[in-house]
Amino acid sequence: MITHGNEIKLFAGNSNLSLARAVAAKLNTSLGEVEVGKFSDGETAVHIAETVRGRDLFIIQSTSAPVNDNLMELLIMIDAAKRASAGRVTAVVPYFGYARQDRKARSRDPITAKLVADLITSAGADRVLTMDLHAAQIQGFFNIPVDNLLGGPLLYSYFAGQLGEDFIVVSPDIGSVNRSRKVAERLGCPLAIIDKRRPRANVMEVMNIIGEVEGKRCLLVDDIIDTGGTIVQGAEALVAAGAKEIKACCTHAVLSGPAIERLKGSPIDELVMLDTIELPPEKKLPIMKILSTADIFAAAIENVYLDKPMSKIYD
Repeated sequence: MITHGNEIKLFAGNSNLSLARAVAAKLNTSLGEVEVGKFSDGETAVHIAETVRGRDLFIIQSTSAPVNDNLMELLIMIDAAKRASAGRVTAVVPYFGYARQDRKARSRDPITAKLVADLITSAGADRVLTMDLHAAQIQGFFNIPVDNLLGGPLLYSYFAGQLGEDFIVVSPDIGSVNRSRKVAERLGCPLAIIDKRRPRANVMEVMNIIGEVEGKRCLLVDDIIDTGGTIVQGAEALVAAGAKEIKACCTHAVLSGPAIERLKGSPIDELVMLDTIELPPEKKLPIMKILSTADIFAAAIENVYLDKPMSKIYD
């Protein structure tokens, strides 16, 4: 059985072509020839237009909206590669969709993150590269190696030059405390926490702020901004508590539903995000700053291809 390819090949689905091209450029190569589209009845159509026999394949595809279409593209591309006798197939999934369905919140709920992990494995992936999984335990849902890359250092570096005695990191909810604490420790800043109650899905009510934010420049930290309710209401609570400037950052800018309208009317002065999800032009706002993850993914792909340790990337 072939366990390692003799030549690196990068392929990409339709979800995040700009990041895929940037990664290919960092590796001094180009994306492989593949046709990814749809049949007239809506079924996903994939054709790999070059030989991949014995090659080490990396398929770059975020499973962002439209989630099911992008997921099917990824699965079918993996299957096509394995049936074409690829040596090893790594699924590079900058944003792993369904990650928030990682446990049974209520009786008779599915654990969809586990199902998606099983689908990727069953399709034939030998390894997964992703970034900032919403729940770390999802790594254990796979029976193949998973490298969960960290987007935090990119954000640390961006904000490192803006520090001062009036700078404070804020967790928008209790669930983000560990993530926010790491950012605060790396930046050498104090930490505040917004304690809130969520009466139902996508509805957030701020209760109180733990920490002193009056007269401070605040940085809200989260891994995902979806409908924008948590981050926007958090920013409004900080302004009401006397904060003089509000910045926010996240790894994955899902920005679904009312997110853009909420951000337009929010007191957030700057929103920094990574490019794990490709934003259409209509979702880009003047307050947004998008940082590229191409260097990180290129380094990880090179290390996997060369069978080198990943620890330096994490460090």
